Amino acid sequence: MEVAKERCRYCKNKEIGGGLTMKILIVGYFTQISKSNIKKYFPNDWDIVIVPPGKEMLHHIVDCQVIIPEHIKVDRDLLSMAQKLKLVQTGAGYDNVDIDACTQLGIWVANAAGVNAQAVAEHVMAKMLSYYKNIPYLDRFMKTRTDERQLDYTGSELKGKTIGIIGFGAVGKKVAEFCRVFDMNVLVNARHAVVQPDSFVKMTDFDNLVSVSDIVTVHTSLNSQTKQLIDKGVFKKMKNTALFINTARGGIVNENDLIAALKDKEISGACLDVYESEPLSIDSELRDLSNVILTPHTAGMPDGVKLHKKRYDFFVNNIKHIKNGEEPESKLNQVL
Repeated sequence: MEVAKERCRYCKNKEIGGGLTMKILIVGYFTQISKSNIKKYFPNDWDIVIVPPGKEMLHHIVDCQVIIPEHIKVDRDLLSMAQKLKLVQTGAGYDNVDIDACTQLGIWVANAAGVNAQAVAEHVMAKMLSYYKNIPYLDRFMKTRTDERQLDYTGSELKGKTIGIIGFGAVGKKVAEFCRVFDMNVLVNARHAVVQPDSFVKMTDFDNLVSVSDIVTVHTSLNSQTKQLIDKGVFKKMKNTALFINTARGGIVNENDLIAALKDKEISGACLDVYESEPLSIDSELRDLSNVILTPHTAGMPDGVKLHKKRYDFFVNNIKHIKNGEEPESKLNQVL
């Protein structure tokens, strides 16, 4: 009965429509330049508020129709303050949103599935190539004007290497396509993936994938089944020459176990864009390891700091659906 009463609060203005100003609350850590650039993607008559987590966010949550959350949990407590909220719009991931609570309160939840697949897959390849071609090391070497007779590194070609892809959604499939161009062998482990018998992609079980792959890359969502899926037991099964890549979600990996595996040379190296806690702690040991290439959760935002045109074009279009009383694209729940 209480849930029904709460839902009625949202049903009063089910169709926003007309000329009513839309208030969009974007929560995250953005530079002033990024804020200015992001606002350019939205219609001029919309009220775009970009704030970090904290008191200012709580002030604006009361009267916004849409929230785009980064670095915050959208839970029942937060939702209880959102008197006019119609849509929680996320990027590709949505593990920070209580979808059941949103549904009970008559609030749509939508992600931007596949919108950043190309960008993330390109980022994976960039990291992979940087690692095997020693780009960070060689760049530092040249810029410190070191005598070239002191060069000391090893690398290799991608051709002939076996890459194991965990998860085979839009990003995983795009990575597989790129790896085919490099003449790599592609193994996949995914619950619901189906590949044709003549495909260059070969399905395999999880243990075999991590045991035989030269590169293991994660492209699955974070949920109860995948939380800390990659732990010390997995790292022990991997080749000691293997490279581990994660551009999905930090919580899929036990970070302490990864650090131990890197320090103990159980695996050769890692390329990371996501972390258990974000932003990555300034004191994290990952920052001190020479066999790690780090980026600050930017794989899906290639156009500048916190910017991806495709992402914001999708957001604007989806918000217009809500403004017109329509269902959003890539919806994750059903609102009555």
